[in-house]
Amino acid sequence: MAPLLVDSITEAIGRAAGGVVVSGSHGGLSAGRFALEARVRLAVFNDAGVGRDQAGIAALPLLQAQGIAACTVSHASARIGEARSSYEDGVISHANAAALAMGARPGLRLRDWLDSLPD
Repeated sequence: MAPLLVDSITEAIGRAAGGVVVSGSHGGLSAGRFALEARVRLAVFNDAGVGRDQAGIAALPLLQAQGIAACTVSHASARIGEARSSYEDGVISHANAAALAMGARPGLRLRDWLDSLPD
């Protein structure tokens, strides 16, 4: 599956409805709200080291509540702010239940998982 690559999730608004988006954005609440606005089917973020109170992955439960699949790649595997790095080098670190149901698993290379998804 060919995802839309955007360095900031804000770039997906108006371009990604129903699609798969790989962003370079952190997976915080604000990024999750932009993914909701973009009406994506699947959103990928950078975990940004997870941070205090799991702020770097807060978008995952927010999106799960709306039935939207979301996952993060590890900040140690991909550059924050660079979608191409996330897609090409990223390793999944966290996933919500909807993404897990699609086969996402921590430790998988993001690109391998996305390439295995049906169109």
